[in-house]
Parts: sequence; structure tokens; C-alpha cells
Amino acid sequence: MTSSVIFAGFGGQGILFSGKVLATAGLIEDKEISWLPSYGPEMRGGTANCSVIISDTPIGSPIISVPNVVIAMNRPSLDKYIDVAEKDAFVFYDSSLIDEEVTRKDVKVFPIPATQMANDNGVAGLANMIMLGKMVKESGAVSYDLIMEGLKKVVSAKHADKLEKNIKALDLGYNF
Repeated sequence: MTSSVIFAGFGGQGILFSGKVLATAGLIEDKEISWLPSYGPEMRGGTANCSVIISDTPIGSPIISVPNVVIAMNRPSLDKYIDVAEKDAFVFYDSSLIDEEVTRKDVKVFPIPATQMANDNGVAGLANMIMLGKMVKESGAVSYDLIMEGLKKVVSAKHADKLEKNIKALDLGYNF
């Protein structure tokens, strides 16, 4: 099995962090993984995307041209990746920030009001983790237990105080 996941949004939305958590979970499971971050020169507000491949077999290239999972945190990202997603791909988008519906009928679409959920549940700024939680539940790219282990490894000791909020956000998405 191979999961080719594109995370996309603006800088500051935790795109690269989400990808790193997913890639770490794949490593823990002893899978072949690739994590390829890409971002504009701006620290916040510029474009950001991250490609993560988790596979049972060696990965030939870190470049994903036809993803089977797309997580779009803003409209430009959804517009960019919706047409290249493979047939039967999982498409997750933040419906708090994206006011359009996906018209493709050959993909599995999950609109999640992640930004609103994060704000309403005391985890503002963690919409990315809500999206990741929902993606883990629906796509089966990795198990819930592995994503939790990955999160615990990626959150540094310096930021240990943020672990509980990240877990809460992940759970909100998983149970949405």
C-alpha cells in the first residue's frame, strides 16, 4: 500500500508540522517514507505545501504528481490540487475557509470546518491537526495509535506544554 499525501495551505497553518507528524508515524511503523516540504519566502501568509509518501515498497521519487490524499487548508490550495488528485482519492478541505464545494464525483470529499472547530474548542491555530485526525480516520494511511506516537515524537520537549492541545485537536478531527 502507498499513501501519497499533499498538505497545502498558507504559511503559519502548520502544514509542514502536519506532514512531519504523518511521516514520523510512517517511520515508527517501519514503512518507507518521504517528506518533502515546500514553502514561499514569507514566514506567514505565503504558500506552503508538503508531500508525504508512506509505502510498503521503496519510493522512487519524493515528487507527488497524482496524490491519493489531498488536505487543503485554503481555496488556492484546493483549486491547485483538486484536478490532479487520482480517481477515488480522499480530499479533505477546511470548509471554514473554503466557500466552494468540490464538484468532482470520482473522489471522496470531506469538508471539515476545522478552523471554526479549533476556535470553538480552545485549540485555536490547530486546524491542521483537526484535518490530520480526520484524514487518519478516513484514509487509513496510518493508525490512530501511530499518529499519536508520531505526534509525541515531533512535539519537542521545549514545547511539551503544547502536546495536550495537539492531542485534543487530533481527537476532534478523528471523531468528527
